[in-house]
Amino acid sequence: MKINPLVKNFVLVIVILLALGGVFSLVYLPQEKANEVSISQLAQDINQDKVKKITILGDKLSIDYADKKVANSMKEAGSSLSDLLVNVGADKAKLQNLVIDIKTEQESVWAWLLPILIYGILPLVVIGFFFWTMLRQAKTGAMQAFDFTKARARIFGAEGHNKDKITFKDVAGLKEAKEELMEIVDFLKFPKKYLAMGAKIPRGVLLLGGAGVGKTLITRAVAGEANVPFFSISGSEFVEMFVGVGSARVRDLFATAKKASPSIIFIDELDAIGRHRGAGIGGGHDEREQTLNQILVEMDGFERETDVIVMAATNRGDILDPALLRPGRFDRKIVLDPPDVHGREEILAIHSKDKPLAGDVNFKEIAERTPGFSGADLANVANEAALLAAKRNKTSVYQEEFLESIEKVLLGPERKSHILSKKEKEIAAYHEAGHALVSASLPGTEPVRKISIISRGMAAGYTLQVPSEDNKMRTKKQFLAELATLLGGFCAERVVFGEVTTGASNDLSRASDLARRLTKEFGMSNLGPIVFGEKEEMIFLGKEISEQRNYSENVANKIDNEVEKFILNAEKTATEIVSKRKELLAKIAKTLVEKETIERDEFEKLMGIFVLPKKTSKK
Repeated sequence: MKINPLVKNFVLVIVILLALGGVFSLVYLPQEKANEVSISQLAQDINQDKVKKITILGDKLSIDYADKKVANSMKEAGSSLSDLLVNVGADKAKLQNLVIDIKTEQESVWAWLLPILIYGILPLVVIGFFFWTMLRQAKTGAMQAFDFTKARARIFGAEGHNKDKITFKDVAGLKEAKEELMEIVDFLKFPKKYLAMGAKIPRGVLLLGGAGVGKTLITRAVAGEANVPFFSISGSEFVEMFVGVGSARVRDLFATAKKASPSIIFIDELDAIGRHRGAGIGGGHDEREQTLNQILVEMDGFERETDVIVMAATNRGDILDPALLRPGRFDRKIVLDPPDVHGREEILAIHSKDKPLAGDVNFKEIAERTPGFSGADLANVANEAALLAAKRNKTSVYQEEFLESIEKVLLGPERKSHILSKKEKEIAAYHEAGHALVSASLPGTEPVRKISIISRGMAAGYTLQVPSEDNKMRTKKQFLAELATLLGGFCAERVVFGEVTTGASNDLSRASDLARRLTKEFGMSNLGPIVFGEKEEMIFLGKEISEQRNYSENVANKIDNEVEKFILNAEKTATEIVSKRKELLAKIAKTLVEKETIERDEFEKLMGIFVLPKKTSKK
């Protein structure tokens, strides 16, 4: 339960007052009352050498005895203490040896000043502090109420915000995207050149691409190259529980950017507020749609001379509202693909420039082993390699760490505590050997880079296949070879042990999904070049329905039959291979049991010696 700040401060002040009262009570606790002695008694005590010191403060006497007792006395006003003591019988010689300290009344100023400070001024200070705290919190609350509709955009590139300045030199690959964006940079630097020709620069630039390909990075590079303020905000930061807050924040963001023009507004994850309107169940006047409407109005309301450019990024361009994508808004779309082998090599060099690299590091080999990796994946590979080198107490990062970090990023860390029994280890070895043997025996498959029965992530073992070059398109022959490879482990278990285990469950799931895509999406079945099912997104009760059936039950049965045919044919192919080459399968499995890992060179040597001597050079 959240405590009201006013109540909390009130309790705090009460506690402080009680603590001060306790301190004052201790300071002014009544002390033991001193003895009162007469002048004649004092004279007798002096004669008996009992008195050590007398302190005179006006007409008051404070007497310190030799036995450490203290007593008080009074003398007559205006009289001399020495004469008074002699008159009552004190010995002059002993009186002369006595220590007498005379103090003036001015030295006791704290006697009246301290009570005034404690009981008069200090309570006023405490009460004043209490009211000041309440007023400050009230003011802060009021300011927060006014700031609630302010856009919380981070600013880069403006004066005083160049700490993390990024240019196109810091972005590897994405050559075509850079060329497109250089036009934006040139306009921000020299807008009059374009306006004089009657040209209109795109008001909105939409970056489309998968996660980690560098959409945000290249947008910041545009701001760095143009040296203009860069306002960055996430789409989810506009939307609040209260209706109207998101649209108010949009107005504030665009107003701020216009004041700082030329400038760039960057909205990350645009799909958070830019989803197709009316796609959900219920009314269409919710907070998100009002925010989207305000963005549409602001972008369409730009004056021609306003040199403020809106850039946005999303990996869900298929669900954006059509009004966002029409000319005059996000009318320029730039698709960012995962980097090719040369781009990956450049990205690895950028992310490794601050790391001590050993002489054997070969970025080209690492790039060849990481097809399909995004820029973020490659940055993770370089970082994991540095972590491994530091963990091993090395002073440089070697090629060994880079290659091992690829497997860690792909499959997860080694699970050394997950120890298989002797029987499980043998089953896993035959399973992975089956994958590798079927893959190497069929044309159109990717080369086997590594086979291992060391657990990584959720896998008890793995067969790592990495293409030697980037493939943008694939044929039916390649897909059928992949299906047979996926079922190779399943068939090897059944041929060798007469039964199968749960270790093939993931392979079966992937094979079934691939067979269904061959039938429904790629037009590679006997049903002909037809796509079955329409991709749509509709959120209902928290579930996403991603496909709508546009075919009959009769066609659905035919699709199931085609999927079954793909799977059964792949199973037949894999079973024939592992049955005919059972001796080679056993040899690979035994090597795996002994070494736990087989690299590409050793695997190709095994394949060349025992079965495929003519094809060794091609592998």
